Amino acid sequence: MNTDPAPAPYVGRFAPSPTGPLHFGSLLAAVASYLEARVRGGRWLVRIEDIDPPREQAGAAEAIVRCLEAYGLRWDGPVLRQSRNEPRHRAALQRLLAAGLAYPCRCTRRMLARTARQGAMGPIYPGTCRDGSASGARAVRVRTGDEPIVVFDRLQGRLEQRLESELGDFVIRRRDGLIAYQLAVVIDDAVDGITDVVRGVDLLDSTPRQVHLQRLLGLPTPTYMHIPIAVDTGGEKLSKQTGAPAINPDTVAPTLCRALDCLRQAPPAGLSREAPDAVWDWALAHWRPETLHSLTHVPGV
Repeated sequence: MNTDPAPAPYVGRFAPSPTGPLHFGSLLAAVASYLEARVRGGRWLVRIEDIDPPREQAGAAEAIVRCLEAYGLRWDGPVLRQSRNEPRHRAALQRLLAAGLAYPCRCTRRMLARTARQGAMGPIYPGTCRDGSASGARAVRVRTGDEPIVVFDRLQGRLEQRLESELGDFVIRRRDGLIAYQLAVVIDDAVDGITDVVRGVDLLDSTPRQVHLQRLLGLPTPTYMHIPIAVDTGGEKLSKQTGAPAINPDTVAPTLCRALDCLRQAPPAGLSREAPDAVWDWALAHWRPETLHSLTHVPGV
């Protein structure tokens, strides 16, 4: 008799930052994560990642939600706010500090630019403050080791990182006192019961850091699927930082078809002239994420 536990019901999420309006690159992630959740018979959550006030744009969170609604994306439950979990973020930080798994750090970017070796992911932290003598420090770093962390991504395949030698101990509380993304997202996904993460391949290198934190905190590791990012004609990622324009709420069907085309779903000619519901019906019936296997970028303009 098979006594293996039944797999947890699928729970996916789309987690935009309110640093500007929804642009086409973010729409790709929303569409892919939504389709994957619905085709798998799962739940799909929307979580606004609002714990970085200096970067937030007034009204952006509300604008993102309105745009998702206009595009026919329907989430389960209320719109979640990352800030609701801040007490849990800080409790996890204190757990790591108390266990000696994290430590205060006084190093600035300027200091590291002079002393740290450069790696593929930026400066490799040399462990300057690991001995705990960083009086007056404001940042906090988590200790890493050099045993390989292996992630099997559904589209990108096997990823292996040795965090200590490739990146070094990384920041989990910033110098300005704010909780860093890597720690916050790990806690949020655990609290929200996320079983599967579908997001852009630009976050693939962050995944081993998140797995490391999940293991230290005894949290489950979701299944990951990193889709290709949309790039402009110069090969730059479409993002708020590179001036990607907001998507038009008045051209829903054509823009959805463009997104499906970028996601290698080959929507039929003429579908862009149909009602948005017809586009979604077609997309749900024909969703095949395997067409994106190993792709890291697609033209977004």
